[in-house]
Amino acid sequence: EKQAEDNNSAECSEPGTMDLKFTSSRKYISISVPSKSQAMSPHIKSVDDVVVLGMNLSKFSKPAQFFICVSGVFMFYLIYGYLQELIFSVEGFKPFGWYLTLVQFGFYSIFGLIELQLIQDKRRRIPGKTYMIIAFLTVGTMGLSNTSLGYLNYPTQVIFKCCKLIPVMIGGVFIQGKRYNIVDVSAALCMSLGLIWFTLADSTVAPNFNLTGVILISLALCADAVIGNVQEKAMKLHNGSNSEMVLYSYSIGFVYILFGLTCTTGLSPAVTFCSKHPVQTYGYAFLFSLTGYFGISFVLALIKIFGALLAVTVTTGRKAMTIVLSFLFFAKPFTLQYVWSGLLVVLGIFLNVYSKNMDKIKLPSLLGLWKKSMEERKSRTLSQTV
Repeated sequence: EKQAEDNNSAECSEPGTMDLKFTSSRKYISISVPSKSQAMSPHIKSVDDVVVLGMNLSKFSKPAQFFICVSGVFMFYLIYGYLQELIFSVEGFKPFGWYLTLVQFGFYSIFGLIELQLIQDKRRRIPGKTYMIIAFLTVGTMGLSNTSLGYLNYPTQVIFKCCKLIPVMIGGVFIQGKRYNIVDVSAALCMSLGLIWFTLADSTVAPNFNLTGVILISLALCADAVIGNVQEKAMKLHNGSNSEMVLYSYSIGFVYILFGLTCTTGLSPAVTFCSKHPVQTYGYAFLFSLTGYFGISFVLALIKIFGALLAVTVTTGRKAMTIVLSFLFFAKPFTLQYVWSGLLVVLGIFLNVYSKNMDKIKLPSLLGLWKKSMEERKSRTLSQTV
């Protein structure tokens, strides 16, 4: 019995075992739990990792993650915006915005498949029904946005898309049950009002408005406001990866657009036109899609780490920079009203950053300053009396 008891004690001391041990003198429970690294497979350990273009952002600090994501968004999406305007500057291409979206979705699906093959975890975590909804919203926001460029000039289209801050906050309240403070609301209002003022300046200097284009970009804005919150909720609930999100949402969206173009006989004229200008259409579309794919990877990382509202704030600032570069590379008239509206947007960005770091950055209130001055005055009077 003594030898059997010693054997049981040795077995319980090994890691990874759980056993109950009783003795005649004292009854007690001995529980040995394996360490986290021993119990979890490499598969599960990487669930919470955020990998972008083969780089694991989870190894960096929060400020470093934010800097890397913002740098990637600005770099790739500025090139993306330039190529997008360049494609629609090709004479005769403006009616084929939906076909450009089809080609873009096809490239995104290929890029997502390649990236998914390079990572260890190839399982689909998010349900197919959720991907069908996300794909429908993605088709709406990108297809309608590309098509609106056939009716609006590029700065006006970008300005309309920048006004989605308020719809994103509304979507966050209704979809995820979020609550925003007064600073977040003020930031969204400042950025939206500044960009609307920018639109008014653009319409005054170079009016190019069309009711059809306004309707299209407004519908794209509504879809864009919802998709960020749906993606954030799905990725956090099911721990889906960025490559998985891109592959399934854009491949399903490709099927949606292909079916729509086939039913509306809009596929044949677009293929005929692009076959006559392969470099200016398919060549630019490849680079356009590649930079957009890299950019969306960083946007999804921002959504997963920092939330939809901060991601939209960063992309809104990027769009403002895109407008500036649009004026530099594609000659357009300029007015000082652009400067004041841009400063209002910068104020909105500051308010949003302050809202995310209110516990670290505490600005003095007017009441606090008044109390502090009163205390200093009292102490000065007391010292004079002494």
